[in-house]
Amino acid sequence: MGNISLHEPYSEATMKILLTGSSGFIGSALRESLPREEYEIHCLLRTQNEREGLFWNPDADQIDLSELGAVDAVIHLAGENLASGRWTSRRKERIFNSRVDGTLLLVRELNRLEHRPKVILSASATGFYGNRGSEWLDESSQAGSGFLAKVCIKWEEVSQEATQTGIRVVNLRTGLVLGTMGGALQKMLLPFQLGLGGKIGDGHQYMSWIVLHDWIRAIKHIIQSETLEGPVNLVTPNPVTNLEFTQTLGKVLHRPTLLPLPEKLAHLGLGEMADELLLSGCRVAPRKLLDSGFTFKHPELAPALQYVLSKYL
Repeated sequence: MGNISLHEPYSEATMKILLTGSSGFIGSALRESLPREEYEIHCLLRTQNEREGLFWNPDADQIDLSELGAVDAVIHLAGENLASGRWTSRRKERIFNSRVDGTLLLVRELNRLEHRPKVILSASATGFYGNRGSEWLDESSQAGSGFLAKVCIKWEEVSQEATQTGIRVVNLRTGLVLGTMGGALQKMLLPFQLGLGGKIGDGHQYMSWIVLHDWIRAIKHIIQSETLEGPVNLVTPNPVTNLEFTQTLGKVLHRPTLLPLPEKLAHLGLGEMADELLLSGCRVAPRKLLDSGFTFKHPELAPALQYVLSKYL
């Protein structure tokens, strides 16, 4: 695309997008799903390879956007994997810094561009709300407590610095994303297929979820919906308890779900990570998405799991 001003409407030609986190489960699916005739994707990578993308190294405060040119939108998904290891003090520091420092670096450089993007979609998570039991939550709800809430609060705060130069900022409060190429569902599949699945703890904790296909559709909707800004919950309107999720997954796979993971055993094995990722929950509604006219293709859990797991059935 040619040079564009900040206030021009989106072009009917190819939309130019800068993407971080392109090698992750969601980022790679997003990159592969956006039609090339509609979207020109430029990836911000940690490896210096001119043929593959632009370079940055948030750990060293390095970034090079000199070859980017004018860009319509930025989708910022980069961050240390939450579930790839026990949460030691050092690991928690890496999780926090990878999100906060990386976002600060990116926003700083975007604010300096002559032709700034119209919108930044910056990752966040429903972990913002903490462990809230059966309380219904939407984007107007207060933040919760705990490590993940602390990370999300600061993550969103630093992304908002882009609004100082007129860039629209959307914080993507994403719940459990259902897909088979990565994420939590992929890790659940083998034990459930072997009949070794079951509820975690008492199973009462709510799981706010979304199918990967709907997540990608929501991203396209948010880019085009210029009134959407600030936090946006990327979850279906139908959160379920862990017990309901477990029973539904078992039924879809035609397997029993009789082997629960006791709370004490989960905590013993994973510590704080189990407390926040497995044993806590929040019942989140996608109020802003629904109010803006977005419709879900897969709003109910059973047919959503059948869609996602169709090749395994």
